[in-house]
Amino acid sequence: MLVLGIESSCDETAASVIEDGRVVRSNIIASQVATHAPYGGVVPEIASREHLDRIDAVVNSALSEAEVDLEAIDGIAVTHGPGLVGSLLVGLCYAKSVAFVTGKPLVGINHIEGHVYSVVFENPPVLYPALALIVSGGHTSLLLIPSEEKYAVLGRTRDDAAGEAFDKVAKLVGSGYPGGPIIDKLARSGDPNAVSLVFTVPRMGSPGLDFSFSGLKTAVLRFVRENDVKPATEGSAPSQLIADLAASFQDKVIKSLLSRVKTAVERHRPRTIILAGGVACNSGLRESMSSADFGAPVYYPSPALTTDNAAMIAAAGYPKLARGENHGLEISALASLKLENIVMEGYEVQAKGRYRL
Repeated sequence: MLVLGIESSCDETAASVIEDGRVVRSNIIASQVATHAPYGGVVPEIASREHLDRIDAVVNSALSEAEVDLEAIDGIAVTHGPGLVGSLLVGLCYAKSVAFVTGKPLVGINHIEGHVYSVVFENPPVLYPALALIVSGGHTSLLLIPSEEKYAVLGRTRDDAAGEAFDKVAKLVGSGYPGGPIIDKLARSGDPNAVSLVFTVPRMGSPGLDFSFSGLKTAVLRFVRENDVKPATEGSAPSQLIADLAASFQDKVIKSLLSRVKTAVERHRPRTIILAGGVACNSGLRESMSSADFGAPVYYPSPALTTDNAAMIAAAGYPKLARGENHGLEISALASLKLENIVMEGYEVQAKGRYRL
């Protein structure tokens, strides 16, 4: 089965052709990083216009690289949320047009579920129950996956997503956009123990697996002001103090993520752990996750499949299309679409957030 995937939830216009859910025939991504860099973040109106300009060429390139035409495609999978509603509408309307013209079935995919499926191409099959940490510029979620396509949200961010915090800290020290790769690079030459970032960890309540990064971001801002940290200027190398600050900030983020993963592992004993989303490219996070003793293998995608892409959307759509699902032309773009707590029959919520057969 050949699935055409389309992704436009934020600032990447992407299309991909996937064979039988695991073989990448093509994966085309048109990034808007250069467009949004002067603003230090994604501007929704500009992002929508960029998608409109690029989507036809991106889809045609994906079909050409896969050496197929639309008639050879068996189904279409498109992101319909969560994300920027204007951006989502571009991809969704294009996918609907293709479905209408060709008569092919169309399924809408939750963007977060897409990230879960980003690991299927380069790793052994996922064994269940699995645990997924999805960390990106817009999302920070910890998911229990009792069986394929069944999800229970164990924790999510209460404020900033981890990737958003990276962007804001990079902007504070004048290091540019996107912040994730910049902070990661700075942290390699910094000392994570050189800077003391004092912040209060908010009380999360039971089961205590939610995330919060706004306090840490504020601690960085306070340190910059109190220590008169001079932002890096264009053409100049960042100071050692900025490198140390980046290393300390990144260390705190990684420890926050790992502490909740470890707690979830102790409670649910997963057979596979998934690390996905744009921040999964972070070298410190990958090293920490890989070296931790979870009692289960850690799967993560290569960098090209870590950031937003359409291959993961097509992979998530494959089992739905294989079952004969067709969401039709009535499907809507939902900016705040939730990954519902659809738990495998036989599981029930216990005290302290545990799931038990």
